[in-house]
Amino acid sequence: MKNTVVIGAQWGDEGKAKITDILAEDADFIVRFQGGCNAGHTVVYNNKTYKFHLVPSGILYKDKVCFLGNGVVIHPETFEKEIDELKSQDVDLSGLKISPLATLTMPYHIDIDGLSEKAMKSSKIGTTKKGIGPTYSDKIARIALKVQDLFCDETLEQRLDVILPLNNFILEKVHNTKTYTKEEVLNYCKKYKQILEPYVCFDWQNLIREFKNKKILFEGAQGVMLDVDWGTYPYVTSSNTISGYAACGSGFSVSQIDDVIGVYKAYVTRVGEGPFVTELLDKDGETIQQKGNEFGTTTGRKRRTGWFDAVCGKYTALVGGVTKVALTKLDVFDDFEKIKIAIAYKDKRDGKLYKDYPTNTFIHKYLEPVYETYDGWMKKTSDIKDFEDLPKNAKKYIKKIEELLEVPVCIISVGADRTQTIYR
Repeated sequence: MKNTVVIGAQWGDEGKAKITDILAEDADFIVRFQGGCNAGHTVVYNNKTYKFHLVPSGILYKDKVCFLGNGVVIHPETFEKEIDELKSQDVDLSGLKISPLATLTMPYHIDIDGLSEKAMKSSKIGTTKKGIGPTYSDKIARIALKVQDLFCDETLEQRLDVILPLNNFILEKVHNTKTYTKEEVLNYCKKYKQILEPYVCFDWQNLIREFKNKKILFEGAQGVMLDVDWGTYPYVTSSNTISGYAACGSGFSVSQIDDVIGVYKAYVTRVGEGPFVTELLDKDGETIQQKGNEFGTTTGRKRRTGWFDAVCGKYTALVGGVTKVALTKLDVFDDFEKIKIAIAYKDKRDGKLYKDYPTNTFIHKYLEPVYETYDGWMKKTSDIKDFEDLPKNAKKYIKKIEELLEVPVCIISVGADRTQTIYR
C-alpha cells in the first residue's frame, strides 16, 4: 500500500468510513487530520455496526496506531461517549493516540453554535450544532484551548482569563443567555483531563519519525464541497477537507502523500442548507433516500438526495487532487430502470451553459442540470465480487463516470459490509 489520503468528494456521507476501514488493514498508521465530532462514520463488519465520530475507523484492526491529529477539534464529552461505546463492543483502544496540539470544543462553543444558527433564521447554514464552527473560529483568533493546556494548571488559568470573558460576552450581550464561571470551566477541564490522558501522545514527534517510512492512511471528514475555501461557501464546514490539508493536520510532510482516493456515491446527497443543483424532490429522490438509508449518523437528519453530478464531481477531483475513485452504494440503483447523470448546468435566465463548476454559489438558484440518461441494470449487485461479473449497464455507468471525472474507479461498494466490495 502507498501512503494514501481518503477524502469525501461530494458533500460528505459518501461512505468514507468503509473505504478507510478496508484500506486500514494494510496500513500501519491511520491519522484523522481535520474536522470534529460532526463527522459521522458507520462501518458494518460481520453484521455488527460500529459508529464513529472522532476515532479513526481503523481502530477496528489490532496492532494499528490511530492518531487524532492537530487539525482535529475534539469535543471531550463526545469522545468519552464514543470510547465507552467502543469498549462495550470489545474494541481494543490501545492503539488510539491524540495530538496534544488538537483543539478542544468547549461547552460554550456548543451554546454559541446553536444560538447563532437560531439567530440567522432564513440565512442559517444548517450546522450540526456541535460547536465545530465556533471552535475553529477561536483557533484562528488564537483564543482556543489545546489538549496540552489541560495538563498545565498555570497555562490553563492564564488562558481562561483571556478566553472566558470573550466567549461570555458573546453569550450574554449577543444571545442574552447564561455564561460560564471560571470555576465551572476548570472543573470541566479537570474531569476531561483524566479521561483524555491515557490517549494523549506528548511524544508525538518521535511517533511521526517512527512511522514516516511506514504505510500511512490519512482519513478525512466531510467532503470537498464542504471545504471552507473550495466548497459551497458559506454553506460549508469550518475546516479544509481537501487532500492538501492532510499534511497540515497531521504532522507528516506533503511529500509523503502518494495517492488520493476520492469517495463518491453513485448518486449525491447533502445534509443541511446550501445549493444542490441535482437535488430530487420527487419519487426517485425518496426511493434513493430509503434504499440508501440516507439519514445522518451524527444527527439522524434526512439527507437530501440527487442524481450524480459530474460537474461537481470533476471539480472536486481537480481541487481535491483525486488520483483514484471509490464509488459507493452502486447497489441502490439495482431496481432503477433509468438513471441520470448531470453533465452540465444551464442558467435559466440567459441559457448560459456551465461545464465547469461555477464557484459563485449565489447564482445556483438559477441553474438547472443538463442530464444524460442511462438504462439501469435491474439486477442484484450486492453479492458480486468481480467487476466483470457486474451487469453490462452497471459497467457502462461506472465507465461513464470515469470518463466524466477523468479519474479511474478502483473500488466499487455494493453494500455496507466490508465483504461487499469490488476491486479493480
